[in-house]
Amino acid sequence: MIRDNYLDINKLIKNKKILRLFLVVKHHGGVLRFVGGAVRDALRGIEGSDLDFATDLSPDELAEACAEEGLKTVPIGIKYGTIGVMIDDKLVEVTSLRKDVKTDGRHAEVEFTDNWEEDASRRDLTINAVYADEKGNVFDYYNGIEDLEKGKVRFIGSASQRIKEDYLRILRFFRFYSLFGIGKPDKKALDACIENREGLKNLSMERIKEELFKLMLTPKAAETMQIIQDNNILSYVMPDAKRIDALSFLMKLTASKNIPGKPLRRIFTIYQPDKDLAENLAVRMRFSRKEKQEFIRWAEIDIPMQNFLEDNSLRRLIYIYGKEFVADKFLLKMSKDKEVPPAWEFVWDNIQKTSVPVFPLKGKDLLDKGNILPQEVGKHLKALEALWINSNFSMSKKELLDQISSLSKAI
Repeated sequence: MIRDNYLDINKLIKNKKILRLFLVVKHHGGVLRFVGGAVRDALRGIEGSDLDFATDLSPDELAEACAEEGLKTVPIGIKYGTIGVMIDDKLVEVTSLRKDVKTDGRHAEVEFTDNWEEDASRRDLTINAVYADEKGNVFDYYNGIEDLEKGKVRFIGSASQRIKEDYLRILRFFRFYSLFGIGKPDKKALDACIENREGLKNLSMERIKEELFKLMLTPKAAETMQIIQDNNILSYVMPDAKRIDALSFLMKLTASKNIPGKPLRRIFTIYQPDKDLAENLAVRMRFSRKEKQEFIRWAEIDIPMQNFLEDNSLRRLIYIYGKEFVADKFLLKMSKDKEVPPAWEFVWDNIQKTSVPVFPLKGKDLLDKGNILPQEVGKHLKALEALWINSNFSMSKKELLDQISSLSKAI
């Protein structure tokens, strides 16, 4: 289906220099079109995804065309027909039309083609198989526009076959359902996800984690995770999530204050893990070192709600743990208890605007003062810091140094 002048091209591109690439391809006998997420999002009138392009030129032909026109190319995925083209210091990805020759649920062997509908047929969902040219003409081979308008997220052709080509499509289906779906999930799609769920074991946990993190940032993440849980979709690779209700609570809470979502925080919320489970999940999900440390720290440090509500106590928390940790723990505490203190917005704002106190002493200050051996500096600093914290960070450098004599006797 071709819809002439259907899309406002300004919704797709901000940098008009990209249009040069269309001329380059055309001058060498080819066709270039926008494809995928950027087209889908532009049709919905929302902030677009990164631009992706498709062309009926082969990778070699495209590289040759760009070279003749003075455009630098990078073979970022040449095996799969993807070339990066530098446009105004920005790398854009252009992929030659393809058809699948062999798939194993993780990888696909492809051949290049000049058939646009054949290229569309190998994509996962109808809403992701819509193309557009530089004039705003839209090419929709599988009724993706209609599905997008109706909030229907479905696979192209046989849902089971599409999933068997790449089992990650199970999670992609749920992510796009959470983004664009209206009503219950498409039955054929859901049945195929259930039927093929064991195939998720064939995927690397890094890919699963990346897709789950994306899902966690979607508008209906809690509702969608409940569907996933009810149908045991992730049971082969993840433990059951017991607190999806807490995620729903957290999402409503943060939305009311326009607090950005954080995938790691939302994963923690659906599990509410103790330290052992947090360590298990962090290893299983291949968290980065920073993510692992943050995740486990949330689990092992318990902070009573009253400590957030008292100004002096809150400053201590911020000094000891840092603002980001305290902010996350405050949200996690409310979502776990499913209770919101009346002044929670004031507390949240207080966390954001509070400056982290700076301890006024360094080891050199103690050595300059004299009468302290170098090996004793550390324990003296620690004791003085405790005094400073207990004074609500009010003691000056001089006042702290004046305490050294009496402190030395006590240590």
